[in-house]
Amino acid sequence: MPAARVLIDGPSELVFDYAIPDGLPVVPGCRVRVPLRNKSSNGTVLDVVESRDLGFALRPLESLSDPEPLITPKLLEAGRWIAGYYGCSIESVIRALLPEAVRTEDNSAKVRKFVTLDTDPPPEVLEKIAKRAPKQSTILALLAVAPDRKMALADLGDGASASVKSLVKQGLVRLTEEEVRRDPEADGSEEILPDTPIPLNDEQQAALEAILAASAKSEVPSDNPPSAEGRTPPLITDHRSLITPAKPVLLHGVTGSGKTEVYLQAARHTIDQGKTVLVLVPEISLTPQTVRRFRARFADVQNQVAVLHSNLSQGERFDEWHRIRKGIARIVIGARSAVFAPLPDLGLIIVDEEHENSYKQDQVPRYHGRDVAVLRASLENCTIVLGSATPSLESFQNTLEGKYQLVRLAKRADGQSLPLIRVLDMKLEKQKQKGGMAILSDRLRVALEQRLEKNEQSILFLNRRGFARSLQCPSCGHVCTCPHCALALTYHREDERLMCHICGHQAVVPRKCPECRDPAIALQGYGTQKVEEVLAKVLPKAKIARIDADAMRRKNALRDLLNAFQARKIDILIGTQMIAKGLHFPNVTLVGILNADIGLHVPDFRAGERVFQLLTQVAGRAGRGTLEGEVIVQTFTPHSPSIQFARHHDFDGFAEQELDMRRQFRFPPFTRCAVLTSRSTHERRAEFTLQTLHRRLKEDLPPGLELGEPMPSPLVRSHGQFRFQLMLRGPKARSLTKHVQQVLQKTTLPEDVTVVFDMDALSFT
Repeated sequence: MPAARVLIDGPSELVFDYAIPDGLPVVPGCRVRVPLRNKSSNGTVLDVVESRDLGFALRPLESLSDPEPLITPKLLEAGRWIAGYYGCSIESVIRALLPEAVRTEDNSAKVRKFVTLDTDPPPEVLEKIAKRAPKQSTILALLAVAPDRKMALADLGDGASASVKSLVKQGLVRLTEEEVRRDPEADGSEEILPDTPIPLNDEQQAALEAILAASAKSEVPSDNPPSAEGRTPPLITDHRSLITPAKPVLLHGVTGSGKTEVYLQAARHTIDQGKTVLVLVPEISLTPQTVRRFRARFADVQNQVAVLHSNLSQGERFDEWHRIRKGIARIVIGARSAVFAPLPDLGLIIVDEEHENSYKQDQVPRYHGRDVAVLRASLENCTIVLGSATPSLESFQNTLEGKYQLVRLAKRADGQSLPLIRVLDMKLEKQKQKGGMAILSDRLRVALEQRLEKNEQSILFLNRRGFARSLQCPSCGHVCTCPHCALALTYHREDERLMCHICGHQAVVPRKCPECRDPAIALQGYGTQKVEEVLAKVLPKAKIARIDADAMRRKNALRDLLNAFQARKIDILIGTQMIAKGLHFPNVTLVGILNADIGLHVPDFRAGERVFQLLTQVAGRAGRGTLEGEVIVQTFTPHSPSIQFARHHDFDGFAEQELDMRRQFRFPPFTRCAVLTSRSTHERRAEFTLQTLHRRLKEDLPPGLELGEPMPSPLVRSHGQFRFQLMLRGPKARSLTKHVQQVLQKTTLPEDVTVVFDMDALSFT
């Protein structure tokens, strides 16, 4: 007799076997109700197996929560792979596959009552009703002129229910209930006009043909489709056992080269073939423009585009997810979690800005959205396109080894040249201003004034929000720090508070130094708020706006501000990395990077790569129309390779020298890297736990695996917990994960110590 292996919902990873009653169509991925102790619980069927002779009868399943499985077999296979590869529980993966809005019983489809007038009542009936029941007469008159002679009951006004019931009894109207979609874009005031495909230049046409050729190859069924079990993800260097019909396509196109138009035409081909499309973007800030472009292009089919990201309400996420599962929405656009969208007949996956760190989940399960997308393309036998102006070195190395197909767009689609980048040494600027803090160099200030005179727009980039970086006493040197994190508190003028950007702690701004009582305590450094204030004084006639996490708290605030900037209602836009990529504003001719050194001097082997990517992406916002663009980079380290290669738009040169360094020191992409972190409110226990694990990991160390020494994390304290970490490197990720998990399973950790394993780690702070 078959039995269902069920994962019970809840914080604990409880998996039990239950007997399947006759006639109950249970398959893996189904949601079921099961008896658990003296109550009923929800769960997910992981597998259907033959029941073993246990000497007692299994308790039967109670019922199906949904008539169809909510997790497809291929997504369930991907989930098992994620659990094994990233060393996390299958329960945590199921939570990612089935969002909370879908799992919980609190959410359901929104139902509204509608009143429909099927036929016109006879004149004598209308006359009689008008004399006897004026409200009923008004309702009939409204329905007669309404679209499709149908209106929502709620739109008929207060007290309409009794009148409608009377009309229903008389057989004059029908009252029905219908599901109503909670559209995330419903409150948008703008009208999206349909557009048509733009003629492609030679490079774009070649890129599209390469993607379509890969699609044609993917449509050929494989005699032996590969299994995901025991496999390393096909992103870096260790997937020789992977047999895919078509290689992933890395679309390396300079900023403004028209990658989005290639995406749109490839998506159109896929939709015309009867298949679906998944589009991943790294930031929610990129979602509005991407959604607008796709909805305009696919306006011929209503509600064809669905959106998935963390800013949706629970009801919106519920509706979007079920529209996707039922095949109503054929195109899904979203952030990293959208990689699990239950699209049927998946034909194309597009990962835009594939180099972005935000594709890496920072909580369990710590998967990388780009890598899971490549895996899913393999399982679904579909085409995947990874696009970027600054590809990650892991993906670029795959093209050098022939594992990915490289397609280049070396020129801008409009024929314009890439913007001229000027690098200013701020050490010289500081001398000009006699030691003062130089926020705007003379060169940048003059350039801003010239753009205002020409009615052109400018963008200023600073990857630091708030007003001042810290508050420091000039007498005793005391710095106001977070009591929970090893970090200085940032001053926010709008809130008149000191804030921690790690844990969110807030404190009142002291009037005197808390240590020596000196009233001369002063602000140090600057953030986006101070830049906004300085600009308002220097350029009083300019219309200035700011985009950062503080200014974008209101829902749809980002979309509205970007629309205003697009409509040229704003002259200068100040922002953090939220504006660094993917946005297209043809009237922007000047980009100023106020401090290119942020992120450069940190203990991370990827620091140079990130700075190069960020500078190139931000610079790419300039000169995207008919006007030439200019970029001014302010830095204290002008001779840094990252800055110099970005200045010359030389990705190949940067990649060559950076890959040579990585090869010599055995860093990714030439090895697999993981981080093991212990944290606790007790510093000594966290340190001792990691030292113990280090000692046990050294025993029976697999060949080729390198084990670093336990060290304090660069951010030694966060959220009130002390943190220690060690790095592990090895040629094979599976053997590395397996070794760590075996040691963790055999080790009893102190109750107040948490140990976190992060495979393919991107953060070392």
